[in-house]
Amino acid sequence: MMTQFRYGQDYLTAGKALQIARGQLKGVLEAGSLEKVRKSRAIVEEIANGEEAVYGINTGFGPLCSTMISKKDTNTLQYNILKSHSVGVGEAIPKEIAKLMLILKIHSLAQGYSGITVSTLKRILWHIQEDIIPIVPEKGSVGASGDLAPLAHLFLPLIGLGKVIYNGKTVKTKTVFKKEGIQSVQLGAKEGLALINGTQFIAAFAVKVVEKLHSVLSQADIIGAIMLEGLLGSGSPFLKELHQLRPYKGNQHVAQRIHNLLLDSKILASHENCERVQDPYSLRCMPQVHGASRTSWLHLKELVEVELNAVTDNPVVIRENLTISGGNFHGQPLAIPLDYACIAASEIGNISDRRTYLSLMGVVQGVPKLLMQEAGLNSAFMMLQYTTAALASENKGLCYPASADSIPTSLGQEDHVSMGSIGGRKALSVIENVEKILAIELICAAQSFDFHKPLKSGKILEAVHSFVRGKISHAEEDRVFADDIEKAIGIITSREILKIAGDISNSNKDSLKTDHEELFELY
Repeated sequence: MMTQFRYGQDYLTAGKALQIARGQLKGVLEAGSLEKVRKSRAIVEEIANGEEAVYGINTGFGPLCSTMISKKDTNTLQYNILKSHSVGVGEAIPKEIAKLMLILKIHSLAQGYSGITVSTLKRILWHIQEDIIPIVPEKGSVGASGDLAPLAHLFLPLIGLGKVIYNGKTVKTKTVFKKEGIQSVQLGAKEGLALINGTQFIAAFAVKVVEKLHSVLSQADIIGAIMLEGLLGSGSPFLKELHQLRPYKGNQHVAQRIHNLLLDSKILASHENCERVQDPYSLRCMPQVHGASRTSWLHLKELVEVELNAVTDNPVVIRENLTISGGNFHGQPLAIPLDYACIAASEIGNISDRRTYLSLMGVVQGVPKLLMQEAGLNSAFMMLQYTTAALASENKGLCYPASADSIPTSLGQEDHVSMGSIGGRKALSVIENVEKILAIELICAAQSFDFHKPLKSGKILEAVHSFVRGKISHAEEDRVFADDIEKAIGIITSREILKIAGDISNSNKDSLKTDHEELFELY
């Protein structure tokens, strides 16, 4: 198992980035990367001392790109860009996402194409290793010339400005530096521009979307299977023979997972010869709907890994006599798949809400209307579906693609922008709503499952149901269901049911593994 990650040399994945952020993997700067950084820096200094205009090194920024800057003012320009571009508003982004931004940025800079100094690079590493993380406002990036405003806030602490999270509290950077006995970094030519040009805000949110959507998708299969059992659904829609005829990998993966979860189920066997011809779509089409969202997740994961290992600075120092002012900072390559993933997440919430609604109808033998024998005197589980409906509807409003919009900035110099930063934040909000929708489905699925006792399902579903019942009891009369919902949300966000499923699967002839398991793994 890898214990160190070499910035600028090793291949970064979403999983590895998260492991570094959580202290499970150590990111280091080794001699090979530092040598590339020094060579790139030497080229920048040569340009700064020359007469030829090169954007951002000896010129102004954006619409001021044709304005030459004197040699004596070159360093001041870099300080000014961090201050002037720190225009973010709103709440601070989560600490882990800000830390991911630092990790993604140092990996990009350490590849040796940005002209950064080794001392600046090492100071960024210090922030990561000491867990002293800058405060970054959530709003202000249009995702075009990189995430300018968020990155400016992220690196204000390098010059002693801004605020950081220090020992769990928000503190002025100057106070922390005084306590730690360190000085501000002395920025040189191009360094300020190298720090704020890039897609690390979008990419950090994308990393979290990859992780949380993976969790939601994996839990949706298990919860959907419990609901299928509770509503006496058929197992035939999950047979391999059907999905070989329409071989989308996501569909096949989901179908095989649910098929494996139902193996040896006595509940399933109890109604093999029932008169029902087919189930509603929310049960029968889980492979197609969950599978399509799986395919979206896979696409996002692949593109995020390209971005994590990319150089998104501008200008890019390729070699001596070749410095290119291009558009690698533009967020469009992630903006579109983030919008796609946002829709994919929302659809998991939509179909989950439909299954919850279905569970309340009282059309399945042995399962009472509203999931309670004494409905009437009790409103029973009726109102839980109101909440899933509200959340699903809210998600639909959030699904309008951010990348479909563009507003010119920088006096028209930046005349097409990606809005990928908005897409990343929206996608994460939708996923968090879906976690709550799934939590409510889990409550209703467990309740419907109870009515078929003493019949048993497969080992994993029985273990998950037992775990849920250890936290949330069967309801025979009305109670404050908000308390149950909070407990269920905790189950979803802790991913406990995935751990239970994984433990049983690994000790039971890999019963939950599929032919495409490796493809859909997070790490």
